[in-house]
Amino acid sequence: MWEIIQAAGWPIWPLILTSIIGVAIILERFWSLRKSQIIPDGLIVEIKTMIKQNNLDNNKVNILKNSSPLGDLLAVAIDKRKDSVEVIKSTLDERAGIIVHNLERYLGVLVTIATVAPLLGLFGTIIGMVELFSSFTSSGHDVAVFARGISIALYNTAGGIVVAVPAMIAYRFFRSKIDNYLNEMEHYAIQIVEILKG
Repeated sequence: MWEIIQAAGWPIWPLILTSIIGVAIILERFWSLRKSQIIPDGLIVEIKTMIKQNNLDNNKVNILKNSSPLGDLLAVAIDKRKDSVEVIKSTLDERAGIIVHNLERYLGVLVTIATVAPLLGLFGTIIGMVELFSSFTSSGHDVAVFARGISIALYNTAGGIVVAVPAMIAYRFFRSKIDNYLNEMEHYAIQIVEILKG
């Protein structure tokens, strides 16, 4: 591995840095966007039971709010249960926007990495080409410098693609996952509003 890094030259270091950041974000999002964290099993049944038993004191609503993103959304509906359906839905929409923003944390950085990595690879390619052309002199050309220029160009081009493709795939995967979670949470929120309003 170290030999490849040496062959790729100094332009590979920004790509290595972006790849480390990308991997860290992907691992963090995999951990944070587990279904058990976002939509815990049994939570909706627990809330329905609380409503039916009229057991909705502020302490339990606060615990619910801090339990998960779904709990946070449904706690808003319970807090506003005495208001009209339109007010509840408007408040739910606002809260859903905040929840989605939190779920999308770092995804902007991930898509930026997917966009910038090929450009960093292209920059390395240009550096390699400059070195390659510098091997030609009036007395001929230096084969070692020529070969180094080619290796810098090719390794950096490949490096840019290797970093960008997984970052873009992960970004699309997480966006799809968040959209699915949001649809499911909205479905549960509508159920709770219907129960609260009889």
